[in-house]
This record gives sequence, C-alpha cells and structure tokens, in this order.
Amino acid sequence: MTQEQQIKIAVVIPCYKVAQTIETVLSSIPECIDQIYCVNDACPDGSLEVIRKNKDPRVKSVSHKTNQGVGSATVTGYRLAIEEGMDIVVKIDGDAQMDPSLIPLFVRPIIEGECDYTKGNRFYRIDDVRAMPSLRLFGNAVLSFMTKMSSGYWNLFDPTNGYIAIHTSILKEIPLQKLSKRYFFESDMLFRLNTVHAVIQDIPMRALYGEEESNLKISKILFPFLRGHARNFIKRIFYNYFLRDFNAASIELVLGFPLLVFGIIFSLCQWGNAIEAGREASAGTVMLGALPVILGLQFLLSFLQYDIRSVPNVPIHNKLKGSI
Repeated sequence: MTQEQQIKIAVVIPCYKVAQTIETVLSSIPECIDQIYCVNDACPDGSLEVIRKNKDPRVKSVSHKTNQGVGSATVTGYRLAIEEGMDIVVKIDGDAQMDPSLIPLFVRPIIEGECDYTKGNRFYRIDDVRAMPSLRLFGNAVLSFMTKMSSGYWNLFDPTNGYIAIHTSILKEIPLQKLSKRYFFESDMLFRLNTVHAVIQDIPMRALYGEEESNLKISKILFPFLRGHARNFIKRIFYNYFLRDFNAASIELVLGFPLLVFGIIFSLCQWGNAIEAGREASAGTVMLGALPVILGLQFLLSFLQYDIRSVPNVPIHNKLKGSI
C-alpha cells in the first residue's frame, strides 16, 4: 500500500434514504482514504443527522436543498474532491450493498497506470450469477448491450454498477454539468469517458443485498434509458467517425446503412407489387433487392468490427497530470 499512500484518495457517497445503513458504511471505509464526502440529496429520513453524529474526522457533509438525483449528488462530491486536490475519487452508495473493503482493489489499477477508471462487475463469478433472479440477469444483459453500443466500451458488463473509481485528471476533462443527474448517470459517464479515450477496467465484486428497498424502479427508467442510449450512440458515432476522424469505418457506415435501407424498402415494394399483380418477381428484381441488403450488411459488420477493436487501451491520466 506504499504507492497508494503517496496520493490522495477520496470517497463520495450520495445519500438518500440511507439513515439505517450509512453509519455501517462509514465505519467500514478503510484508513487509506483521505476524505469522505457525504452528499445529502434532500433526504427525508434523517440521513444528514446520522452523518453529522459520526466522529470520523475524514467525513464531510454537504446538502442539496432539493432532490436532484444520484448523478447530481455524485458530481457535487466530484467537484469537492477536485477543489481539495484529491487524486482519485471512489463513489459508493450509502445503502450498504457495496463492500467498502474493496476500495483498494478499485484504486490499485488506476495507481499502477493500468487504467483511468474502474467499475464493479457483479456478474463475473458464475456462482454469483446463478443466485440472481432471471429477470435481473435478462435486464442487465439488455442494458449492457445498449451501453456497449452507446459508449463504445464493448469489453464491459454490468453498466449500471455504481461502485466506481476515477482519476481526478479525467474528471477535469469531462463536462460534469452535462452528465445525467439521475439513474442514467453511470451509463452517461461511460459515454463521456469514451469521448476522451479513457481506459476502463471491470472489477469483480459481490453485491450485499439486505432488507433495504431499492429506489430504482424499472418502469420509471426504461424509456429514459432507451432515449439516453440512442442519443449517446448517435453522438458517439458523429464525434468519433465524422467530427474528430474520418476513416475506412466512416465510409463503411455511410455506404452500409443507405444500402441496407434501400434494399429492404425496394424488396418490400416489389414483393407487394408482385402479390397485387398475381405474378412472381423476376430473378433480376430479386437480385436487385438482395444485393444492396447483402452489401449493406457486410459494410455494417465491418464497421462494427472496427468499432469493437477501437476500445481505448492506453491510459491517459498520466499524460494529463504527469507520472505518479
């Protein structure tokens, strides 16, 4: 831990309805942490009073006048960490579902220069996966695929995991004011990290499920998540393949999508005309419809292969701040 003691590490804890668990979380945070920022997001259950009674000198509390969401509370903590000269910031929740003793595992890859950002992955161990409800597994698989497409990090899983650590030099490169303020925060962060080519690493972990009630409701986040992923996907493709660069993959996308759409529309129209006229389509007509579809799919698959190979793999925080 000698190397870890040479840099300043902070923990940010968004607090909302965690009065029953926050003391347990605070008492479990390891000694290698320099500051603990508890951000009270207008919590109605007395969480702030519990935090203020804590005797740990590292604990600092700040409050939002109105509830702004977990993303906004995390950003408030990030800003405090930057202002006070922290080097790495770890974000955990206050509901005691994240084991604070794992913090050294999350910060070590950043300290050793392996990556710029780490996040938890609850689906790494097969035994843990078997114990999870089928609906949770399916939902996470769908969310993970959408996040891979919108963020460009095809090597990651469990995108909504809130156990994360990041070097503050990377935070300074991200427009914090534009990050999603609520539950889309983690997914939106991945998109922003891709725009600066940050390297991300998954950290295997186990979630600690107790009797606490989750504030996350699938019915409330489904459409906002779909809208957010679609928006970020379009932005990422435009930024990476047309605004900041234009390469062979850009041409493949430009050709592939129109060819595929034209082939499908043309084929459907000809099929409809043939049925209406009571005749079979000619071989030439079939080929004229099939060829654009085949070419379009081939171009898009080549683009996808290029995009997957383009996952950032060279950490940048040392370049931004200097060697640690």
